Amino acid sequence: MLDYDGTLASFRVDRFTARPFVGVRNFLNLIQSQNKTRMVVVTGRPPREIQPLLALETPVEVWGLHGAERLFPDGHSELEQAPPAARAKLDELTALLKQDAMGGLFESKRNAVVMHWRGVSPHAAREVEAHTRELFEPAALVEGLQLLEFERGLELRTGRDKGGAVEAVLKEMKVSETSPFPAAYLGDDLTDEAAFRAINAAAGPHLSALVRRKVRETAADVWLKPPQELRTFLEQWIEAAEGV
Repeated sequence: MLDYDGTLASFRVDRFTARPFVGVRNFLNLIQSQNKTRMVVVTGRPPREIQPLLALETPVEVWGLHGAERLFPDGHSELEQAPPAARAKLDELTALLKQDAMGGLFESKRNAVVMHWRGVSPHAAREVEAHTRELFEPAALVEGLQLLEFERGLELRTGRDKGGAVEAVLKEMKVSETSPFPAAYLGDDLTDEAAFRAINAAAGPHLSALVRRKVRETAADVWLKPPQELRTFLEQWIEAAEGV
């Protein structure tokens, strides 16, 4: 299970230009061609943004919106439905922020409102964050809504998080002490911490990996510095799968 931005690709202010690190696409294609690994991308993005960026030979399963929307390889999707009060509050904030994004970059998702300040000057970023918290923190008290912090942004959202997505995948795989499928989660952001904790609780062999140029406090088992150590990990996964 793999996060996308910051893990498989560098962050970009224009997220539609965030392509995988050199060599990563080839390794992912090899993993898929082995037919021995269930590969899943778990991302905060709307899931349909991933396929064009990854451009793999075979479509990949994507749990988008931090796990709230699941896109199957055949193209159909499932979205968790928001409670009515949460939906109403998100619609209200969407209308407000479309008129005035307070100097930040506003993003509307099917289950969330998001404010980014990546690429904004430090002084302006502090102002955007303060104004966003004034709006989002009271709204997070509405039933069904939660405030999600990530690097250089805040998201007010409803639905499953990345930890819930990991738990759902492991449950489908029937991972247990008697069926010990090895499972790994690679991510970089604060939003991936829930996924690290979920994979760390798996009954079978498991690994959580922080993929990031600079290490930080984390629940992950290991730190991989991209892109070289990420490529090494994927290459070693392929070699290990060959022996299964």
